[in-house]
Amino acid sequence: MAQDETVSLRIAVISGKTTTYSVRRILEVGRARGHRMRAMDPTGFAILLEHDAPTLLYKGKPVPALDAVIPRVSASTPQFGTAVIQQFEQMGIFCANSSQAILSARDKFRGTQIMTRRGIGLPKTAFVAEPSAVPGALDHIGGAPVVVKLIEGSQGIGVTLAEHRKTAVALVDMLHSAGQQVLLQAFVAESSGKDIRVLVVDGVAVAAMRRQAEGDEFRSNLHRGGHAEAVTLNEEYSRAAVRAAQVLGLRIAGVDILEGKDGPMVIEVNSSPGLEGIEGATGIDVAGAMIDFVEQQCHMPELDVRQRLTMAKGHSIVELIITEKSRMAGLRISDSPLGQESIRVLTAARGEELTPLPRSSFELCLGDKLVLFGPTSELRGLLPAKGMKRKKRSSQLNLKPE
Repeated sequence: MAQDETVSLRIAVISGKTTTYSVRRILEVGRARGHRMRAMDPTGFAILLEHDAPTLLYKGKPVPALDAVIPRVSASTPQFGTAVIQQFEQMGIFCANSSQAILSARDKFRGTQIMTRRGIGLPKTAFVAEPSAVPGALDHIGGAPVVVKLIEGSQGIGVTLAEHRKTAVALVDMLHSAGQQVLLQAFVAESSGKDIRVLVVDGVAVAAMRRQAEGDEFRSNLHRGGHAEAVTLNEEYSRAAVRAAQVLGLRIAGVDILEGKDGPMVIEVNSSPGLEGIEGATGIDVAGAMIDFVEQQCHMPELDVRQRLTMAKGHSIVELIITEKSRMAGLRISDSPLGQESIRVLTAARGEELTPLPRSSFELCLGDKLVLFGPTSELRGLLPAKGMKRKKRSSQLNLKPE
């Protein structure tokens, strides 16, 4: 749904490369709809930290009033660029992707770690601190050949296929000597040289293309000479792409998926996906979908709900899964221990269906995942005990004769 034509928004695209196809397209679409658009290089900002007055200067002058920013933080200035986005958030300006989500996606280990417990198909992955740990990690993820990835990188840069175990050990040793951190990821042979790139905007897979590498190249990135064609996603692949973007907190994302024999396997999530290849391959106006999203959401500044709610002394937010041990399955919320006045059920997730603020008559089922807010002491009693029980110490020492 487009914004009312009478409303003109002030939108900035934050990018270190202000003349790329992607930035030009976003600016063109926004201007065609009557918005005041501008591109701003993050290196031109100065971040001013003052009590109760977060401020930004751009090229020595106060940043003009803005309604929203669309971050496209490049690999050349990841730390400072993300800090600029965080400052916009502190100033109450809507950011199409949050600084925290950008950081999670930028760090491949952190992003993969977050996705591992959210039911998303992933190739087996290992993060090693020393070359001596490589052989054991290889045994766990399936041996060579193995994909060696830098923790940070895009467009296929910093991704290498090690055909043999010795090659993998030597490569990790060389990269660690250069101060680089790396991941080892299982090689998905059936998908070698091809993948699917999905553009996700506001929880919808708006466009998808299959990328195919040239010759013996195993990386399918278009920047490395590959070619692309439009593809229609089935529900399984569409759901995997959307879920991957959501668990990292990205409202705009490019999700790369391998076509594994057991289904979709997410290998990367990009917070600043390029538009030229996918718009050219599919004919879909992805830039327009991004502007649609900003028009709908620009007056909804980023809010750290967990931080705000847990500032209440003695209160916490927890996730509770309904299991047989909880003895709540089949009960309504009002008839369960969750019906206490002091506890609030914020969301209830059942499979892919999410119910915000479920009513007291909501019937609980096995496997439901609930997000609860309330007094820490009361919430603790609802959660399953963690860890092993300690054995009771004997009051006497059993001394054996030597």
